[in-house]
Amino acid sequence: MSDLGRYTWLEREPAPRILREALRHIGVAEVSGTGDSSTILSWARDLGLRDYQHDETAWCGLFMALCCKRSGYAVPRTPLWALSWKSWGTAVKAPMLADVLVFWRKVIDPRSRKTMLHGHVGQYVGEDRRAYHVLGGNQDNRVCVKRIARSRLVAARRCRWLEGQPRNIRKIRLTAFGALS
Repeated sequence: MSDLGRYTWLEREPAPRILREALRHIGVAEVSGTGDSSTILSWARDLGLRDYQHDETAWCGLFMALCCKRSGYAVPRTPLWALSWKSWGTAVKAPMLADVLVFWRKVIDPRSRKTMLHGHVGQYVGEDRRAYHVLGGNQDNRVCVKRIARSRLVAARRCRWLEGQPRNIRKIRLTAFGALS
């Protein structure tokens, strides 16, 4: 694994399958400009998402769907739409390691200059007082861990564990560092 920075402790974590799968892809990035990442496009093919043609299209839901499918979990009917993950798994009040977190994301339309609300989805790897530390795709156009403000959280969802909940599912308190999204 590479590009984990302060999160290298995750390499030693006996994490659930869904998180281990996400960690395998740390550093995968979209191609800027007119090109496309063959890796990201292959994920869409593996999932049977024929309409996904370019890595410039939001791919946080695509990444989460890949992690779920390869870990043996069902995928929402519309996995590319981040907010569809609000009903995946089981709702939890207090997110813990490997839980799926769904966030609101404000986007300014370049033409109309109007603010629109979109979603973002990723996995919990920890938290500090102001933010969740989230492992996800399409964060700074790559797979990485980012701090996302707690105030943006829409839903926290937990796997319906295939073999019982792993013992290491817990809250992880981290020091705040880096930019806040």
